Amino acid sequence: MINGLLHALILDEQGGARTIENSDELHNWQPEQGKLWVHMDYSQSEAVAWLSSCEFLTDYELESLIADETRPRITPATNGHMLFLRGINLNPAQSPEDMVSIRFFINENIIISTRKRRLLSVQDILASFNNGDGPCSISALVCAIAHKLTSRMQSVIDGLDDTLDDFEEEIDEPSKKFDNQALSQLRRQTIALKRYLKPQKEALNNMLNHAYPWLFEEDKAKLNETTNLLTRYLEELDSSIERAQVIQQTITNQVSEQLNQRMYVMSVVAALFLPLGFLTGLLGVNVGGIPGTESPYAFTLFVLFLVLLTGGIGVYFKNKKWL
Repeated sequence: MINGLLHALILDEQGGARTIENSDELHNWQPEQGKLWVHMDYSQSEAVAWLSSCEFLTDYELESLIADETRPRITPATNGHMLFLRGINLNPAQSPEDMVSIRFFINENIIISTRKRRLLSVQDILASFNNGDGPCSISALVCAIAHKLTSRMQSVIDGLDDTLDDFEEEIDEPSKKFDNQALSQLRRQTIALKRYLKPQKEALNNMLNHAYPWLFEEDKAKLNETTNLLTRYLEELDSSIERAQVIQQTITNQVSEQLNQRMYVMSVVAALFLPLGFLTGLLGVNVGGIPGTESPYAFTLFVLFLVLLTGGIGVYFKNKKWL
């Protein structure tokens, strides 16, 4: 088989699918044999070579299927349509916001999909074929993949909300050190997710609002539910972004308030000791004529005067409610 060919299935239109076992059978496939789904890893050179020799794709469309970065969208192609979607990255040791791209070429008889990193949603579809309850048409297959990609976002978005709840609880506990770096990381994740989900919603809406020969009307109801689900996720992401901003602003206000309180205390202390410093500095100059130099009680009287002066300033500040 072709290196990079993940699977090639002919749908039996009864919920099952038959696997194509060799490259010759794949090359000789005809539409009369059934609807064909070819899924490839575009990082493999043999897969790219097969795609380049495919009669359905132009050079421009091939470049779109193997591009390093894609934006979710649906666009017309010479022999069908190109659909680009994104899914949450749930692979081990990967960040969810680094969303996995899956690209499709679709017409009435064949669907060609490509990806670089593994998508669990595709594995779910394969499992449904093995159980005999998979999609029965290309239309249902596209809608099922879109729904699987969207529904798997739930756990990640719920995790963001739970993390924000924890941050809000930490705000109410001043004794607990707040993790600003973790909050910044969460904000970046949320913004990155929204970056891809918003155009993905537009792509699904375009599928709903336009007539495509490979998309059946009876499947649009499920696609509409997927779009509504994606809309709700976007609203939750907007809410998470706003909550994170409020939390950040609250932390900034708390830090500013603490700083103001400390500066206020320092200002009061400085005001208390300003006259004392002036007097001690005045009497500390080494010139003749300083009063009390000959009296043994002068220092004691001066200290008592300073104590009374400090107390008087303290009472004045207290009456002014500065203390």
